[in-house]
Amino acid sequence: MSVISSWNLTISLNTTISLSWRSSLPSRAIFPRPKKPKTLVVLAIALGAKPTVLVAEKLGDAGIQLLKTFANVDCSYNLSPEELCTKISLCDALIVRSGTKVTREVFESAMGRLKVVGRAGVGIDNVDISAATEHGCLVVNAPTANTIAAAEHGIALLTAVSRNVAQADASVKAGKWERNKYVGVSLVGKILAVMGFGKVGSEVARRAKGLRMQVIAHDPYAPADRARAIGVELVSFEEALTTADFISLHMPLTPATSKMFNDETFSRVKKGVRIINVARGGVIDEEALLRALDSGIVAQAALDVFTEEPPPQENKLVMHENVTVTPHLGASTTEAQEGVALEIAEAVVGALKGELAATAVNAPMVPAEVLLELSPYVALTEKLGRLAVQLVAGGSGVKFVKVTYASARGPDDLDTRLLRAMVTKGLIEPISSVFVNLVNADFIGKQRGLRLTEERIVLDGSPEKPLEFIQVRIANVESKFASAISNSGEITVEGRVKDGKPHLTKVGSFGVDVSLEGSIVLCRQSDQPGIIGKVGNILSEENVNVNFMSVGRIAPGKQAVMTIGLDEEPSRDALKKIGEITAVEEFVFLKL
Repeated sequence: MSVISSWNLTISLNTTISLSWRSSLPSRAIFPRPKKPKTLVVLAIALGAKPTVLVAEKLGDAGIQLLKTFANVDCSYNLSPEELCTKISLCDALIVRSGTKVTREVFESAMGRLKVVGRAGVGIDNVDISAATEHGCLVVNAPTANTIAAAEHGIALLTAVSRNVAQADASVKAGKWERNKYVGVSLVGKILAVMGFGKVGSEVARRAKGLRMQVIAHDPYAPADRARAIGVELVSFEEALTTADFISLHMPLTPATSKMFNDETFSRVKKGVRIINVARGGVIDEEALLRALDSGIVAQAALDVFTEEPPPQENKLVMHENVTVTPHLGASTTEAQEGVALEIAEAVVGALKGELAATAVNAPMVPAEVLLELSPYVALTEKLGRLAVQLVAGGSGVKFVKVTYASARGPDDLDTRLLRAMVTKGLIEPISSVFVNLVNADFIGKQRGLRLTEERIVLDGSPEKPLEFIQVRIANVESKFASAISNSGEITVEGRVKDGKPHLTKVGSFGVDVSLEGSIVLCRQSDQPGIIGKVGNILSEENVNVNFMSVGRIAPGKQAVMTIGLDEEPSRDALKKIGEITAVEEFVFLKL
């Protein structure tokens, strides 16, 4: 028997969310529920007493006034780490920007009173998320208020490089009048490639359309219908590089995007391209960009962000005559600063009221006995999500996902909220800077156009363990590994927990058996002797250890899929050699 179930998401005006379960079967967690429901954020505030909010860095007046309607507000700026640790035990919430480090010592010094940390901005590198979660403290940020400001700054830099504004300004101030030297280019009819079609990228695209530019975008996971709605065509990374006159970067900094624009990338761009970066400095290899500028491959660059901020004195890229630079001003408008102040104040007040903040970036505390039983399945669902999304070919937007849970337990004994959240985490985090957890999973999924449904299959047998297997399917996409497409036409991966560890047991229609540790290579091959040995020899030459290997086949002598678990990441050369083995028809390398 199978039942399709889903979550209903309600977003209120004060940016909080509520999650409700809808199913034709009664739902009960796999652990006994308390008789009375508990909120995820529990406050020990005396009846009638106001909580205390410590604002440790300058915050817009609108945000301060909103906080004062609900709490006692202590604005103490430029605190030393010692002073912060001393003061924090008297506070229920803390609001910081990027200059204050909220360390494990801060959470320990709070002695359980601190319930919310609000980061007035997007990045949370200065907050110890692990320590916050361990101490039951919710961390919220303000990710949306800066959007328009960042987009406008991107357009400002775009127009500045097209007309040499910064260089001409410096020339005139030096007493020169060089009209012929600073002839620019028109934007009308030029192709702008927006790399990363999220909030800021889409707003840049809207404004560029108003300048009568032809706008294309590359973002493998952006909904195509959202792009079409504003007249933007989603294209492959290669097409964006080779056709664009201007490239504007708006992707997050992740392991996948770090130094994405390197020597190899610049060798494929249209000669004379102009590059704008208001995203993250690390997405560009700055030495490679300098070489591309010197060779004329890149005509100009406009940079608001750098790998190291501030950049070192006499930085060659900063000093280059064809580079326009600003000191990370993307969010620096009066309106954006006020917007951030209001957004973070609303999130903190909502959390202090016990509501679920839509901008929460860490998971709530979960009872230890629940984690003990669920932990291997939590790991399994996240890794299945990570595998599935890496199998999607570039340019295919992930939109329709189905998760199937097979269990011998009664249907009312399985609450899959945490598992569902971890699938969403696995699908989204590898290609995003967003932190996904039980609090924000459905909100983030809906924001990205992800439609995730759940199916439960009730099996005969012992209900001793909560689940027999979990399957993740992605529909309406192309795959980097054709064998991952099952008979239903969907990318399909399936796994189960064996001896307490997550295992991959099916890829497409092929049965496999490999521990989900380290990294994985999937190979489709002709079923013939010697292939395992050839692949093993290539990996051993690279000193790459194989921790698990299995082969699933249709029939003897037919096609087979070999799944190899690796402790280390093989070099590109080693992967190339595997692909050159005559019997290997296709292969893919996947990181866990």
